[in-house]
Amino acid sequence: MHTGGEPLRIVTSGYPKLEGETILLKRRYAKAKFDHFRTALMFEPRGHYDMYGALLVEPDLPEADLAVLFMHNEGYSTMCGHAVIALGRFAIDHGFVKAMTPETTVNIQCPCGLVRAHVGYQNGKTGSVRFHSVPSFAFATDIEVTVPGHGKVLVDISYGGAFYAFLSANVLGLDVTSSKAEELKSAATAVTNAVKEQVKLTHPDDDDLAFLYGTILTDGNEVYSTEATANVCIFADAQVDRSPTGSGVTARIALQHHKRHIQLNQTRVFKNGKTGSKFTGKAVSRTKCGNFDGVIVEVSGHGYYTGTATFTMEEDDILKHGFLIK
Repeated sequence: MHTGGEPLRIVTSGYPKLEGETILLKRRYAKAKFDHFRTALMFEPRGHYDMYGALLVEPDLPEADLAVLFMHNEGYSTMCGHAVIALGRFAIDHGFVKAMTPETTVNIQCPCGLVRAHVGYQNGKTGSVRFHSVPSFAFATDIEVTVPGHGKVLVDISYGGAFYAFLSANVLGLDVTSSKAEELKSAATAVTNAVKEQVKLTHPDDDDLAFLYGTILTDGNEVYSTEATANVCIFADAQVDRSPTGSGVTARIALQHHKRHIQLNQTRVFKNGKTGSKFTGKAVSRTKCGNFDGVIVEVSGHGYYTGTATFTMEEDDILKHGFLIK
C-alpha cells in the first residue's frame, strides 16, 4: 500500500514468532534476534533505501484489534501515521474488524500506545481514514544547537508518537518545495545528528520512546491559515518521507498549539513539499503526558493498495539478507 506516496509493505505471514509480553518488548526482540528479516524486506533487492514496512503482531492491550511494529532502513519506529491510515483500511478489508457504515473504528496498538483509526465505509468500500494519536506535546522550544556547515541554529522538539526536531528550511538556506531532495536530506540529517549529540530526550512513559526519529523542515508558516503549509521529513537513516508524515503532522500541531498558533478544532492542511500529497490535522482536546501539557491530535488521509507479493530467501544467496548502496 501507499499513503500520500509513502510506501507501506505489510507483513502478514512468514515472520518468526516474537517473544515479549508487551509490544515494546516484542520490538526489542525483533531488533535483537530477527533484524535480518527486516533488512531482507526493506533493503535491496526486494526493497529500496526508502522502503517502509509494518509487521503485524499479537496485541497485549485487550481493546486493540491488531498490533504492529513499524520498520524502515535503520530499525523500528514507535509510531507511523501513514501506516496507521493504510492499516485502517487493511484491517477492515481483511476481516480484523467488521465494517460499519458510515465509519468503522479500528483500534491499532503501536509501540507508542493505542491509536484509534476511524475508517470511512460506504457502498461496500473502505475510504479515507482519520486517526486519534497518543498524547502529543512540545518537548522543548528554541533550543540552540551547533550544526556543521550551518553554525548555531534554533530548533523546536515535539512528540507525536515519535520525537522530531522542527525548523524552517530557510534557516538553512533551503526551500521545502524548490530545493533538491538531496540538499534537504543532507541539511536535515546534519540537524538530526546535532540534536542527538547535544540534547537529551526523555519520555514520561518509557525510555524506549525517548529518541529523536528525525528532522522536519517546514515552510515556516506556523500560524493558523486556511492555506496548506508544506514540510519534508527526513527520518531514520536519512530516509525521505513522501507523505506529509502522519506522526510529524501530529507533533507539528502539538507544537503549534503549544505556541498558540492554532486553537482546538482548527483544521489545517499539511502537504509534502516534494510530492504535494496532503493530510489534514487538528488538535481535538487537551491532555497531559506526565508533566507535559499536551493535546490529542486527529490526522486524516487516504491509503491505497498497490499489490501483493511473496518473497523468498535461498540459503546459498550471499545477498539474501539485503543490502543498500549509498
